[in-house]
Amino acid sequence: MAKIGILLSGCGVKDGSEIHEAVLTMLALDRLGVERLCLAPNVAQSDVVNHFTGESASASRNVLVESARIARGEISDLAKVSASDMDALILPGGFGAAKNLCDFAVAGVRTEVYPEVSRLLWEMHEAKKPIGAICIAPVVIARVFGGLRPKVTIGNDLATAKILESFGAQHQECPVDDIVVDQENRLVTTPAYMLGPGLREIASGIEKLVHQIVAMAA
Repeated sequence: MAKIGILLSGCGVKDGSEIHEAVLTMLALDRLGVERLCLAPNVAQSDVVNHFTGESASASRNVLVESARIARGEISDLAKVSASDMDALILPGGFGAAKNLCDFAVAGVRTEVYPEVSRLLWEMHEAKKPIGAICIAPVVIARVFGGLRPKVTIGNDLATAKILESFGAQHQECPVDDIVVDQENRLVTTPAYMLGPGLREIASGIEKLVHQIVAMAA
């Protein structure tokens, strides 16, 4: 049985993993009878947002601890995980991908991907194991693998696409219910909530991504 890693970045769209995207990924994997390995960085969140008001909060939270909410406690510290522990890796979106896996949310074209995230992604690439990225998470892929000219999508957001292209990525427009596959670099991406409009639509694209990742990992 294949084991697919899910790299989480907290809990909640505004400061962590987008919960719908993360759970839909887990559901699609479960329906395929695939084992999953949830993981997250054991670091402080870059910020905390009150999801009811949308305002910043003064609290401090840990990315691994918050991600454990989505994983129901079954989660590993990213620093203790390597490519040998899984057959493929998927990154759900949410602002956590742009705040806690890298600093894209504040740095834009000057984005830096955090070392442990970059380390695992390169390990996966060198082992020729597929990587999926959902919603805004392709910015992490574009920054890490920019020199490889990866084909990715974040939908049709021209401003964000332009930044991805500045990293070296080749952006392709894509509808919410579809995927972009880069066979050469073993990458699969889908827009999800970068486009919306709702759960039913993003579920279709995420399911296609999961099926493609599992097929590539077989």
